[in-house]
Amino acid sequence: MLNIKVICGLLLAAGCSVSMTAERFSLDSCRKLAISNNKTIKIAEEGIRAAGFERKAASAAYLPGIDFAGSYIYNQRTINLLSEDAKLPTMSFDPATKRFRPNILTMPDGTPIKDPASGNYIPTEVAVIPKEAMSFDTHNVFAGAFTLTQPIYMGGQIRALNEITKYAEALASAARNAVVQDVVLGVDQAYWLVVSLKAKEQLAQDLVKLVETLRSNVQTMLDNGVATKSDLLMVEVKCNEAKMMLTKVQNGLTLSRMALAQLCGLPVQSDMQLEDENLKNVGIQSTTDLGYNMADVYARRQDLETIRQGISVLESREKLARGLMLPKIALVGAYSFSNPNLNDGFKKSFGGGFNVGATIAIPIWHWGGNYNHYRATKSATNSQRLALQDLEEKVDLQVTQARFSYQEAFKTYDMTRKNMESAEQNLKSAETGFHEGVITPTEVIAAQTAWTQANSEKIDAEIGIRLCQVYLSKVLGTLNY
Repeated sequence: MLNIKVICGLLLAAGCSVSMTAERFSLDSCRKLAISNNKTIKIAEEGIRAAGFERKAASAAYLPGIDFAGSYIYNQRTINLLSEDAKLPTMSFDPATKRFRPNILTMPDGTPIKDPASGNYIPTEVAVIPKEAMSFDTHNVFAGAFTLTQPIYMGGQIRALNEITKYAEALASAARNAVVQDVVLGVDQAYWLVVSLKAKEQLAQDLVKLVETLRSNVQTMLDNGVATKSDLLMVEVKCNEAKMMLTKVQNGLTLSRMALAQLCGLPVQSDMQLEDENLKNVGIQSTTDLGYNMADVYARRQDLETIRQGISVLESREKLARGLMLPKIALVGAYSFSNPNLNDGFKKSFGGGFNVGATIAIPIWHWGGNYNHYRATKSATNSQRLALQDLEEKVDLQVTQARFSYQEAFKTYDMTRKNMESAEQNLKSAETGFHEGVITPTEVIAAQTAWTQANSEKIDAEIGIRLCQVYLSKVLGTLNY
């Protein structure tokens, strides 16, 4: 029973190992991994989210704002409107004259009597207001207000602010797309570098086999006395050089796999096996349409799109600056309350009321400050337009160079393919002549070297076509992923 469990466990582990080693990464899967794991792309996507939130926040400026403000104040002293009891003179109604006359002290003949000290008339009756009646307890004061503000006309600034946030979101999206294209281009370059080094590893291994076979043959000839020790030493030197080249290629292949794994967001020690590691699967064919319209290229290029959206942002900033010179109208309403309150006399309780009104602010004179700010925003917009024109000219040259490089890559491949055919024929002839004894080992080594060089150049030409193709797609703006 235990043996059966062990056997099942081993079979399961073997199945898992086979499934892990059988997994191969295509160019498409490497691109997807890189895009999903790249930190720069994630940063750009967060920028898009932030721009979206800013756009929503700007749209809220059209709606009324409701706020609450509350306060508490402690006062050391009470408020006393009188320093002492107040004595006020009184008046009586005279039916004869139908008027009120002051109640003042008079002589028997009716002449009013004045106070010698103050010079004022002496009242016969007074109304007394006690000091305590005009004293108010304001040690603890509570106050609050709910306010509502509805913008009516803000000089076009709210609309300009909404345009700015809308264009800023589009700018962030274009910037993210530009980063994605750069990442895809980097992944393609790293991917085809691995494919190239894998092919060159196989080439180096084939060269080692050829040289070792030649060394064995020369050793046999030396034993039979038809070759010299010098011939054997020369072949051994070439064999060591071939092994050193194989070691360098293998080291480069390992490092290139690490670089590709890092771009894909995988551990650098991951043993990434690629679907196109067999060079025969690379496939050489023209799949990029070389016909293009520069106006369409300008429209597709994401780096140009970021500048265009930036220009739109600056144009909206002009409107925002112009709004500083225009009047602003808003509707305001509030409900305010306090404790103590004065609604019906002085009371130690909460009391309040509503009020509604409108405000208008009209800029009159600011010594040209607002106008100069407006002119500065227009200059910034013009500067960005000139930068766009300059970049479009550079893009035109970039597209032309990429197109020529793409066409040249096919011509180079045709030449390397013909050179490869010639090198193979030359190597076969050299090996045949060596076996027949009419060609020296030096000539065989020269043929092997030429064959190796032709193979290496053919591999570089095949990979060069792929790289030129993806780069041309990028500069044409068709590398959408």
